[in-house]
Amino acid sequence: MHEHGFELEHLKTTYPEIQADTLEETIAPGLRWLMERYHRPMMIDDSGLFIDALKGFPGVYSSYVFKTLGCDGILKLMADLNVRSARFECCIGFLAPGGEPEMVKAIAKGSISNEKIGTGGFGYDPIFVPARYDRTYAQLEIPEKNKISHRGLAIELIIKELSRLLR
Repeated sequence: MHEHGFELEHLKTTYPEIQADTLEETIAPGLRWLMERYHRPMMIDDSGLFIDALKGFPGVYSSYVFKTLGCDGILKLMADLNVRSARFECCIGFLAPGGEPEMVKAIAKGSISNEKIGTGGFGYDPIFVPARYDRTYAQLEIPEKNKISHRGLAIELIIKELSRLLR
C-alpha cells in the first residue's frame, strides 16, 4: 500500500475471533479488541468460501472446515451434486480511534471443480474456478490471481476508502 501513500505495519498478534453469521459480524469485535490494546488505526480481514449447493457452507467457518475436511472433504460432500456454483467473499474492516468499524466486501464468483487441480495458492485454491476462467486459483500466477480474487478486489476497495477513513 506504500505506492498508494499509506504505510501499513503487520502486527504479529492474535485476537479473539467470534463465530457469527456474517464476515462483518466476525470482524467488528476483533477490531474493537485490537483498538482497546493498541489505540491506533486497525485493519483486519476475513474471507469465506460460500457454496450454493451446500446452502453457503462452509461460509464463515471456512478456515475451520479447511483444517478439518480440507479440499478433499468438500469434494466428497459435492460428489453427487450438479450445481457447483460458489463464491469467495472477503471483508476488510477498518477502525480508527474514536470511530466505528467500517467495512468493505468483495465477492469473486466461480464454481467448484470436480477434483483438486494446481499447486499454487493455499486453502481452497485447488478447487475454486473463478468465473470466466477454465483454471483454478491454484493454477493462476499470483499477479493474475490478485487482480481477480476476492481479497485483491477487497484491497482495491479499502485503498479507495482509506483517505476518507484516516481523516
